[in-house]
Amino acid sequence: MNCSRCFLLATVFGISYITSCRPLLAVQVRVTVENLAPANSIALAPFRFGFGNGTFDSFDNNQTAFLLGAASIAQAPIVTIAEGGSGSNWFPAFQTAEPNADLSSILGPTIPPILPGQISSTVIDVDPTNRFFTFGTMVVPSNDHFLGNASPIAFEVLDANGNVTLASFTEDASRIWDAGSETENPANAAFLVGGVNDQRENENLPVTFNFADLSAFNGLTTAAGYVFDSSLLSTNTPVLRVSFQAIPEPSTVTLVLLGTLAAAFVARRA
Repeated sequence: MNCSRCFLLATVFGISYITSCRPLLAVQVRVTVENLAPANSIALAPFRFGFGNGTFDSFDNNQTAFLLGAASIAQAPIVTIAEGGSGSNWFPAFQTAEPNADLSSILGPTIPPILPGQISSTVIDVDPTNRFFTFGTMVVPSNDHFLGNASPIAFEVLDANGNVTLASFTEDASRIWDAGSETENPANAAFLVGGVNDQRENENLPVTFNFADLSAFNGLTTAAGYVFDSSLLSTNTPVLRVSFQAIPEPSTVTLVLLGTLAAAFVARRA
């Protein structure tokens, strides 16, 4: 067997050894959010998300998210997202449940909300043990509507080796939640001209799927300047796509490693 062939075999087995035995390092993942909703319909407030181990549960279907008590208020983490697009409670709750979670946000390319037809993305370093993706984003205009996953293990993005195995998922209008925490009132709604989002009227109902009540805002002008029309949404209307891509992709890493080893071999022979 000649030296070149020996080197080639050593290179191949070397790569196999490196990729199978190396410790799992942080994986860079590009997360892309697309607002698929029709023009003049819903926008998505800043998109809050995290990669974790599947423990953090920010809300549950048919459970009350906002409970008024005699001395205190018990509030599910999703409420600050549902009522104002804020992660002020959601992120700390996520971090408390999962101290090693990787958390971030995606804003729109022109204004914080992601408008119909717009695409926005970010790259985040993810610990490969954080295999599950959890998100929440307020649907606007509204008082407390949102998109998010009730199950913390609904979206398994990474496998046990840190490879991206879920390319994307899509949500349609039937997956829009009503947090049940605030009554529908345009005067208090987010993303409407004249709406004062800091004002609220307690509703105290359970979290349920509900996009029909967005009709309360029909004919009103949004902060982006268009007139809102909920009739453009039906049960099967796609409204959100979230995509995942490893940066760089595994094939690119292999090619770079092959090139480096080949260059070293050429230099040695020279």
